[in-house]
Amino acid sequence: MNHDPLTPTNGNRELGARWGRWVIRWRWPIIVGSLLVAVLAGAGAKNLRFGSNYRLFFGENNPQVEQFDTLERIYTKNDNILFSIEPVEGDVFAPEVLAAIQDLEDRAWLLPFATRVDALTNFQNTRAEEDNLIVEDLVPVGQETNAAAVARAKADALAEPLIVHRLVNDDGSSAGVNVTVYMPDDAEDPSARPALVAAARELASEIEVVHPEVRVHMTGMVMLNNAFQEASQKDIRTLIPLMYAGIVLLLLLLLRSFGAAFGTVVVIGMATVSALGIAGWAGVILTPPSATAPTVILTLAVADSVHILVTMLHRMRAGVARHAAIVESMRVNLGPVFLTSITTAVGFLSMNFSDSPPFRHLGNITVVGVLFAFAFSVTLLPAMMSILPIRARARSARHWLAWEDPLAEFVLRHRRGLLVGTVAVAVALAAFLPQNELNDKFVEYFDDSVTFRTDSDYTMNNLTGLYNIEFSVDAGESGGISNPEYLTLLDDFSAWYEAKPKVQHVYSFSDVMKRLNRNMHGDDPTAYMLPDSRELAAQYLLLYEMSLPFGQDLNNQINVDKSSTRLTVTLKDVSTREMRALAVAGEQWLQARGLPAETSQASGPSLMFAHISGRNIKGMLTGTAVALLLVSLTLVLAFRSIRYGLLSLIPNIAPAVLAFGFWGLTVGQVNLGLSAVAAMTIGIVVDDTIHFLAKYLRARREQKKSPEDAVRFAFHTVAPAMLFTSIVLAAGFLILTLSSFGLNSSMGKLTAITIGFALATDFLMLPPILIGVGRFNEQRKAAAALPLALENE
Repeated sequence: MNHDPLTPTNGNRELGARWGRWVIRWRWPIIVGSLLVAVLAGAGAKNLRFGSNYRLFFGENNPQVEQFDTLERIYTKNDNILFSIEPVEGDVFAPEVLAAIQDLEDRAWLLPFATRVDALTNFQNTRAEEDNLIVEDLVPVGQETNAAAVARAKADALAEPLIVHRLVNDDGSSAGVNVTVYMPDDAEDPSARPALVAAARELASEIEVVHPEVRVHMTGMVMLNNAFQEASQKDIRTLIPLMYAGIVLLLLLLLRSFGAAFGTVVVIGMATVSALGIAGWAGVILTPPSATAPTVILTLAVADSVHILVTMLHRMRAGVARHAAIVESMRVNLGPVFLTSITTAVGFLSMNFSDSPPFRHLGNITVVGVLFAFAFSVTLLPAMMSILPIRARARSARHWLAWEDPLAEFVLRHRRGLLVGTVAVAVALAAFLPQNELNDKFVEYFDDSVTFRTDSDYTMNNLTGLYNIEFSVDAGESGGISNPEYLTLLDDFSAWYEAKPKVQHVYSFSDVMKRLNRNMHGDDPTAYMLPDSRELAAQYLLLYEMSLPFGQDLNNQINVDKSSTRLTVTLKDVSTREMRALAVAGEQWLQARGLPAETSQASGPSLMFAHISGRNIKGMLTGTAVALLLVSLTLVLAFRSIRYGLLSLIPNIAPAVLAFGFWGLTVGQVNLGLSAVAAMTIGIVVDDTIHFLAKYLRARREQKKSPEDAVRFAFHTVAPAMLFTSIVLAAGFLILTLSSFGLNSSMGKLTAITIGFALATDFLMLPPILIGVGRFNEQRKAAAALPLALENE
């Protein structure tokens, strides 16, 4: 006699069955209560704001950030907008182009928060006139059409090391106008940066209209920060709707039930809104990585619902009544779904070991979303399924969709070959792991659809580099920068860097002193050298500073008591490994000449990004190890078996090894986003392993099946849901590849690859291992029972 699953019996008093009956009984209060929870939690979303500062990518105790903060306290801040001027025809010394540069220079002073404007036209050129030092604009206002003045300016400019490859390139085909700004803190005035960028863009557009002879490109730290904010907003605006559309389409195709698909969409939508609301209540600032949390939650939240719905629909197609099918689904899936939610949460919680706050925020927001998804999946979803019209048409056993049983037979027939083959593939791909090179260049965080990227590429290819290494070179005493020994060391340091093949420009105070010495010797070219007297150098500097106009002083290069100067090394398009090596080499050069290590540290935003992947990987390796340990302990307790808990490590570690090996073979570049993938995917790939193991152990323990039959049972009952959820997960992360933000797109691509390898591992590697372990256990039990049987005879 078949008992109604809604009626308590010895066979269905398990927690899952009792929970299913309770949800069906109280379905309307559960639906109302779930909606109320989502509304209250989601209300915090109004507090969310987007971050617009690259510093948000660095932790509070980051040594490179601390060093750069020290540099900015000594000198001025270096936030800037760099306008690169591209002549449509000719060079930048054409009268109409010089007029455009002068117009841009004059109007740039009116931009919000502008404190300094440096341009080719207003560079403070010096020359001697009898015993006087003349300091004036390289192209005085109104002289841009004077052929003689322009010819002299061109000759002076292209011979001046302070501006070639900084404000003009070496052939005069491109020029720059650099606007230094002093930005208020984003927390104090969040609208300041967008307002400045809008004003700068309007200025660039107006210059192109008034002066059609030029094209204007914009880059710099202000534009970088704004690009981060715009990337976050664009991803939320475009990827979430696309993700929803993709999920709806996949659910309709896979579940073949509109009601089931609708219920899933409601669950994942409420989980996502609730998680974002909690983030808002917690004061989280969204950045491009953390802004992907809604897409990640949408992707992960589908898994719980699909496993519950697939079992329910499977039972309904077998002729079981709807309420009975819901109870059976909860009986079978409540434990595994709870377990997968916990392990997924553990994986994403390990991202708190990241050195970069945006990835910690991504992990924590996702954890909240995963827990809400679990709660809604085991309450709201079955409650809705009990009242929505659900049709589940039976399918023939010979239907083309019935692939799981043939696959099980294939795996059983070829288990030895599959085990050897999958291990061989894993070993082969693991050999390519060392091919992955850390590379974090902030310009390449964006693809070519982002104007900041294309403008930055133009600037790097035609004017100057955007990657800088900065030093504060200490003279050791007040006024010491006039000491000839110090100036000689500074000049030697500059020459040493300039000789490096990857260095494009070195901005050094020693070049100023050599130019002044030449001026004070009647502009004799042979006098282009450092003063040989401290007193003379101090007099030159004083005379020069007194002649400089407002806004063109040396405060950005010399500290207050003239005991140190700022030296900036501009690099070509180098890898971050090369950048780090050049910085370390510079530090060692200074220390070898007696400067203290604490005052010889390289710094700068470029160097901060160059170090962040390495620092993040160290933290994430710890996080991955902790996640693996916690997941294994969880599975040991859940499966009540140390053997199977440890066995689960194989299909959990293998996908990351395979994916990173494949990445090393095909791409070979690892950035900040990819450094978090291994820890993040631990919590994702373990889900399918848990469901397969749970069904396998249920067959072995409850139904006393052989290892082979237990594998068949696992394939038959859970393989479709594993495939469906893997497709949805991979599709969700593949949608991230459409992000214009490179960290997100590469993270989505590698995660999708990892999910694909995880499914293959669970289908092709795990079953042969389970059969081998199961047979070994049976043989051991038989061997142990043999003496007892002989004794009884």
